[in-house]
Amino acid sequence: MIALTVPVMITFGVFLIAMVMVGVVTHEETTTFDDFTVGSRRLTAPVAALSAGAADMSGWLFLGLPGAVYMAGIGATWIAVGLIVGTYLNWRFVAPRLRIYTERVGAVTLPSYLEERFEDRSRVIRLLSAVVTVVFFTVYVASGLVACGLLADEIFGAGFELGLTVFAVVIVIYTILGGFRALSVSHSIQGTLMFLTAIALPTIALWQLGGFGALHDRLTAATPALLDPLAEASFADKKWTSGQSLGAVATISLLAWGLGYFGQPHILTRFMSIRSTRDIPLARRLGVMWVIVVLTGASLIGLAGIVALDKPLDNPETVSIALSTQLTSPWLAGVLLVAVLAAIKSTVDSQLLVSATSLTEDLYRAFFRRRAQVSDTMLLLIGRLSVVAVALVAYVIALSGGAVLDIVAYAWAGFGAAFGPVILLSLFWPRMTAAGAKAGMLTGALTVLLWKHIDPLLGPLQTGIYEMVPGVLAATAAALFFGAFVGHRPALDWSSVAEEPLRTEPRSPDQGQVPEQSRGQEQRQGPSAWQTQGVWQGQEQRRQQGSSYPAPPQPPSYPTSYPSSWPAPPADGGGTSYPGPPTDGSGR
Repeated sequence: MIALTVPVMITFGVFLIAMVMVGVVTHEETTTFDDFTVGSRRLTAPVAALSAGAADMSGWLFLGLPGAVYMAGIGATWIAVGLIVGTYLNWRFVAPRLRIYTERVGAVTLPSYLEERFEDRSRVIRLLSAVVTVVFFTVYVASGLVACGLLADEIFGAGFELGLTVFAVVIVIYTILGGFRALSVSHSIQGTLMFLTAIALPTIALWQLGGFGALHDRLTAATPALLDPLAEASFADKKWTSGQSLGAVATISLLAWGLGYFGQPHILTRFMSIRSTRDIPLARRLGVMWVIVVLTGASLIGLAGIVALDKPLDNPETVSIALSTQLTSPWLAGVLLVAVLAAIKSTVDSQLLVSATSLTEDLYRAFFRRRAQVSDTMLLLIGRLSVVAVALVAYVIALSGGAVLDIVAYAWAGFGAAFGPVILLSLFWPRMTAAGAKAGMLTGALTVLLWKHIDPLLGPLQTGIYEMVPGVLAATAAALFFGAFVGHRPALDWSSVAEEPLRTEPRSPDQGQVPEQSRGQEQRQGPSAWQTQGVWQGQEQRRQQGSSYPAPPQPPSYPTSYPSSWPAPPADGGGTSYPGPPTDGSGR
């Protein structure tokens, strides 16, 4: 427990009240399920960049990563290198296509997108991906709550359980009230605070040490291994020794964290929610710059803590907290410590919302209310109840404690292996089949879950490598094999979809999207014309091959002449949809 409790308590209190107020204010704007889940796809480039970054960098940014660097030295920063590369590749290759593809099918979750993308009328893909999402995200949320409890106990001495409970309640309140809109606003604030803290805290530490030269000399005096990128220092009995060489397996394991980006639903949701593909290049530049700054700052915090603190720490993951309280004034320490909380809660709330959305959209509506119309009011209620349910399960898991970085690493690998290869192939391999998607997801998830039991059985071939690597490799191999040789290829030609213009584009930089019609609402009322076309094309193709599919429905006949006031039909037969008859809902 630190001695500067009064200023820090006031700062934390103001911050938590402000977050609840964000939920209250945005509650009035959250009137539909689309508002609650993807904000009606209206994120601007700066907000999307900050929201994606804040949702990504959980409590491990100011707890797990500095703690790893504090124990092992600069060799642990290979994690940061992998994450920076993964962030860029994700924005560069996944964001544009995912934004277009998900709007085409009116998807607000990854499971619903994958179901439509692979024309899986069995709904196995949707069920499988929803289960993976809920299971791994519940574990991920638990890691964030563990970090909250650790933070509260270290700062206030309030006890791990009490701190975990208070922060969990606040997060649930504003997530329930404002949904995606509340998260977007709060992430903009928290992302800025995290950015400034990642600059300020290591700068203060370096200034008091006398600069980079002094830091280098004192780290070398402790042990040269701390500054060797290919070595791992050993921290035991509150002192550092040379340790051992990092090795190829350990380096690959650290870099492999970057592979996880392609399958993280809480990050991919930000790509789905950006208002236009035209905003993505700016968002990519801002997002990558933000990630470089915060990861560099967090790594410097770990290194500076080795020599700037009065004594070695019992728990290395508290190095950011210790530096903030020892090197700064009480009020500044309060602001810096709030940034640690911001990093934690900005990920927890994102994961809660994605899990709740998947429970509501992909399980409740898709399976339990499959043949019934469900109102937005009911979906909002189920979505909010799902937030509470996931939070309660994660709370129970979090009470058992555990190292933040270890829990995050497990959940990150699960998503990266289960979804990453399938998402990439769905965007860049137009003829991949539903069988490939199912095999890839199942193989990736099971490999991550079982790898710690499989690896020891390999005897002399045992690697000790991070689960992400075998998970991604196995998932990719399974998806490629089954995608090429098993099942029917999608009838819809996806090769040209990425080049087609979006139906919904922004009117001006400050107006967001033209609200032609919420694609999510259209989806709930029934399949869109674009979806129906693809489904019936596929059924007709299979009917001609001998399958027992009914013939596609024939469009009703309309008069060939129209009132002179109507515009002339385009020469190519596309474009304008004529108003008028029929009005009974059976027509065009």
